[in-house]
Amino acid sequence: MRTIRSGWFKSLLATALVAGATGLAATAAHAADLLDTVKQAGVLKVGLEGTYPPFGYRAANNELDGFDVEVARAVAGKLGVKAEFVTTEWSAIIAGLQAGKFDIIVNQVSVTPQRKQVLDFSTPYVYSAAQLIQRKDDKREFASLDALKGHKLGVSLGSNYNDLAKSVPGIDVKTYPGAPEYLRDLAAQRVDAALNDRLMVNYLIKQANLPLRPGAVLPGANSEVAIPFRKDNPKFAAAIDKALDDLRKDGTLTKLSNKWFGSDVTKPLK
Repeated sequence: MRTIRSGWFKSLLATALVAGATGLAATAAHAADLLDTVKQAGVLKVGLEGTYPPFGYRAANNELDGFDVEVARAVAGKLGVKAEFVTTEWSAIIAGLQAGKFDIIVNQVSVTPQRKQVLDFSTPYVYSAAQLIQRKDDKREFASLDALKGHKLGVSLGSNYNDLAKSVPGIDVKTYPGAPEYLRDLAAQRVDAALNDRLMVNYLIKQANLPLRPGAVLPGANSEVAIPFRKDNPKFAAAIDKALDDLRKDGTLTKLSNKWFGSDVTKPLK
């Protein structure tokens, strides 16, 4: 039998111990719940567009304001940490969350089966529905998506309304970076209607200052808005749900909803 020289063996043993320790540390880091990370940092990183009034936008003083901004700050407060906002384009916001650029998104993200495959969601904090926007001089009434077959419909790229519109064969779906672009095309008769959240429609029409009007609220197109975060963080999930539940019980969600929308949109639609 060959003998192993003492120095070589000690070096091999040391290497093995270091590798083992590194592996254990990596496993522990991977197993760490997001709640522990957030608590240790004292900061909850929140992804949002920052260009989506009245949910999240830059006020005259360049500070972020809006319904979702206030909800995020209230949730962070319940966790005992500070909200830190990371602005990003909507089309990249889910990927940003998955890449760890922020801990949660508070930006009117609707719960869908596709999103639930890759993300976990809190309990809903907003309940809404899809609503059409039409030109004032257009006498047609599109009462459903089926009525839009053979017509052009404007939606935001990457939105759940994009998915909803494309689920109905026969609609010519036109995608845009955001609402200002498709509203201009709607007013210019390049599309026949546009689709957005009922909470946004009146606000968008007012801000656009274009000859547009609210269309039909689409039947069966109700949506639940919640806070998404990365999977496999059970303690964090429970803490976010508790924070939202506490904000319901103490009246904060209702107060913020009435402030921004004039009604309570935080309760399920009847």
